[in-house]
Order: sequence, then structure tokens, then C-alpha cells
Amino acid sequence: MIADTLHAAIVLATPLLLAALGGLVNRVGGIVNIGLEAMMTAGALCALVVSSASGSWLAGAAAGALCGALIATPMSLVITRLGANEIIVGLGLNIAVAALVRYLLKQQWQTTGTLELPGVVRLPTIDIPGLKGLPLLDALLSGHDPLTWFAWIAVPVTAWVLRSTRVGLRLRASGSAELAARAQGLRPLNLRDASSVVAGAFAGLAGAQLSLGLIGLFNEQLIAGRGFIALAAFYFGRSRPLPTAMACLLFAFFDALQIRLQGAQLPSELLQTLPYVAVVAALGVGAALARRRQGVSR
Repeated sequence: MIADTLHAAIVLATPLLLAALGGLVNRVGGIVNIGLEAMMTAGALCALVVSSASGSWLAGAAAGALCGALIATPMSLVITRLGANEIIVGLGLNIAVAALVRYLLKQQWQTTGTLELPGVVRLPTIDIPGLKGLPLLDALLSGHDPLTWFAWIAVPVTAWVLRSTRVGLRLRASGSAELAARAQGLRPLNLRDASSVVAGAFAGLAGAQLSLGLIGLFNEQLIAGRGFIALAAFYFGRSRPLPTAMACLLFAFFDALQIRLQGAQLPSELLQTLPYVAVVAALGVGAALARRRQGVSR
């Protein structure tokens, strides 16, 4: 049971991790991206449609990333060029995209709620030989799709880019010291817009992983608040990739656990709250530790 739960947790953590890494990059650049939910929704739908039409999961994943990036661009421009409130713009985007998706399902495919298309090519799984006799290692490393591998490889890559490259230094300067960045000849608004495009692409990939990897169809409730969980994850990780990834894995573990406990004689409604309670508890513990560190530093 433990091995199966760990395997399920890694699978369920993938969309959270992709969206959280994108939101983290955006946050470092100076924008709190509340619209991750909308970008994941659009990416999930685009990925499914393109995969069905092209017969290629890779084309579907690329379409999901592109769709997320395209949605993120006008959102970012409204914030950076027109000075709109990022919270209001993000919430408005979530509502608008949800309504647009509902309209498209009715008008284009004459369906409501759920869309199933023929010929959808789902994400393949990568099995590593030689791990069958090692249940824990097999659960951790084998049987995962390419986007799961991409998400976890992106964690150290993102940390390295933000900390050790010129692009990362400029992005951090734009997010934390805009006047100093301008004094150095940088264009903070352009860098923020670029970080929003990256966030949209990652969120679109997260949606693609849900529609092409987990279930092979699209549903209006597919994202189910995962964009906001991703938001909580990079806040818990204080915009650091590794703690952010651990926060995503923590939520996914409790999500997988509540699915495993569905067969027990426990109310399913209470079990479904388990991962969200875990997130609130983790945020509370993180805030308490941060306050304690601030008290010690004083």
C-alpha cells in the first residue's frame, strides 16, 4: 500500500509542481499569478483537442503549453502596462476562461461538463527495467510519464537559473528592486511579462498532464482548485524551488492517501478535505517558523 500511495502521490504532484514552478518564476519577477487556474484549464482542453486531431501526445502537450502562454500574455500586459491590480485581474481571468470553456463545450461539441474525443493519444509511461524487485524504488522512479520527469528535472534547473545565471539575476532584480534594475539599464516590465509567459506555459503543461496523463478526457471540474494549491505551494516554499516541490508532494501524498482510504468505513466527504487541511496546516507551520526566525534575528 505504501508503494502504491507513493507512486500515486508523485503522479498527482506533477500538475501541482508544474503550475507552482511557473507561478514561482512569475512571483520572483514581481507578479503574483492568481490566474494559474485559468491557464491550467485552457491548457487541459487545448492539449486534449490537439492530441485527438494530430494523434500525437507531444503535439497535445505543446499545444497546452502554448495555450497557457497565450492566455498569460494579455493578463500580464494589463497588470504591467495598465497598472491593474494583479489579484483582481487573475480572479477575473479565472472566471472568464471558465465561462468561455463552458460556452465552447456547448457550441463546438454539444456537450456539458465532460468532453471525450476519439483518437486521443495519452502520455506514455516510462518503465525502468530492474526495479521490479524493489517496490519503493519502482514506485518512485518507474511508470511515470514524460511530463512527470520534466517537472522534477525542472526543479533544480529552475533553482540554478534563478540563482546562478544572468537572466535569473535580472529577473530577481526586476521583482525585488525595480528602481535599481532600471538604473542598471534593465527593463523590468519586459522581464515580468516574460516571466508570465513562462508561468502560463508551465501551467498549460500542468493542464495537459491532467487531461492526457491522468484521465484522457476533459472535465470542467478537472483542475478543481489545483491552481490555488500551486499558489499556496510556492508561498510555503518562499519562492524556492525545492521547498515548493516538497509542498506539492505533501499535498499530493494526502490526496493519494484519501483516495486509498475511500474503501474504509469513513465518510468520504471528510476524507476529501484531508489534503486541503494538510495544506492549511503546512502554511500555518511555515508562517510560525518564519516568525520565530525573525524573532531570533532581532
